[in-house]
Amino acid sequence: MTNTELRESTQNTEPFDELKARVKDFIEGEVYDAEDELDEATDASVARMQQLKDEAKRRGLWALGHPADIGGGGRTFMETALLNEVIGRSYYGQNALGTWSMQDSLMLRENASDEQRERWLTPLVAADIRSSVGLTEPDVAGSDPTLIASTAVLDGDEWVINAHKWFTTGANIAAFTTIFAITDPDAEPHSRVSAIIVPTDSSGYEVVRSVPTLGSGHSITGDHCEIRLTNVRVPASNLLGERGQGFVIGQRRLGPGRIFHAMRWLGQMERAFEIMVARAKVRYVHGSLLIEKGQIQGMIAESAMDIFYHRAAVIAAAEAVDRGSMARMEIALVKVRGAKLLHDTVDRAVQVHGAMGVTPDTPLEAMYRRARYARIYDGPDEVHRESVAKMVTKDIGRVPWA
Repeated sequence: MTNTELRESTQNTEPFDELKARVKDFIEGEVYDAEDELDEATDASVARMQQLKDEAKRRGLWALGHPADIGGGGRTFMETALLNEVIGRSYYGQNALGTWSMQDSLMLRENASDEQRERWLTPLVAADIRSSVGLTEPDVAGSDPTLIASTAVLDGDEWVINAHKWFTTGANIAAFTTIFAITDPDAEPHSRVSAIIVPTDSSGYEVVRSVPTLGSGHSITGDHCEIRLTNVRVPASNLLGERGQGFVIGQRRLGPGRIFHAMRWLGQMERAFEIMVARAKVRYVHGSLLIEKGQIQGMIAESAMDIFYHRAAVIAAAEAVDRGSMARMEIALVKVRGAKLLHDTVDRAVQVHGAMGVTPDTPLEAMYRRARYARIYDGPDEVHRESVAKMVTKDIGRVPWA
């Protein structure tokens, strides 16, 4: 499918409820069936994922939340968030439907030059290439970007980059990494860093290792990589956006992504809930089905309430964004509380399954591992709590419910 055909095929104007139903049918009817094979992370897994991508494009379900002017479906932020609720029911959903690149695509759309858009953005939206971002460093606190130690020095018409990053997700399969490095060491802390596009085949670019997390290793969707750049040279024109604006670019990239994470978590919560209830209805123990026992009923009720409240909070945050707000407080609130509610909901489902819950015989074991990680990536809970407290105490009228 050509880029023009892709752009035309994703100009989706059908009623939203019908579109959402088609996305759910694709996730449950196609992606669920492929999950075991995709987990194997073999060449056959990669081929199976490509089949899913091709089918999503054929059905007009590709990159629905991306802006239309870069080849996406042009749906509103709210619609995109609600679609992520369905896409997130499977770990592989965002790859199969072309939404995994949303954060980097929006970052490039906002900051890239015409040349950069043509070389990197267009093929990224089409999933012809993969992107990665080098923000976190092993030797300094990732939650404080003013501590970044990587450097980029302008030498004539080239940047000379020295950097040590990790959790550069997808670097092992990416065509480029957007490296955040100090370019102006004498500037004030939030103006020292710039973002620079670095092709991963550049001389001096090394993937040191793939970092396993909570028992998960290699994945066809890209590993969490430790990378090292030693005197890597790229053209000066690879600067993304304005010099010294790396902090702003990074924050604008992370903000919307936190809501997308939170809505995908909702999809995971809903799936875990359904698996838990189905198990409780058939498992017989000590004279009755689990569903008839008060303690299990309590777990089901708690999970139902958690799903309801998390969904309402994410919708409120998405509405704020659609009104033109940066929604910093709303995003922080749903990111922190959502990660906890996700963990608690999956944890109850594991408990109801007993020993089976900690095996790969259901999706719950992998969901539980990823749920714990949710409290750390894109900013740990403690940072967001501190941000909320500062915003609230600075202006009590700023609270979302005022």
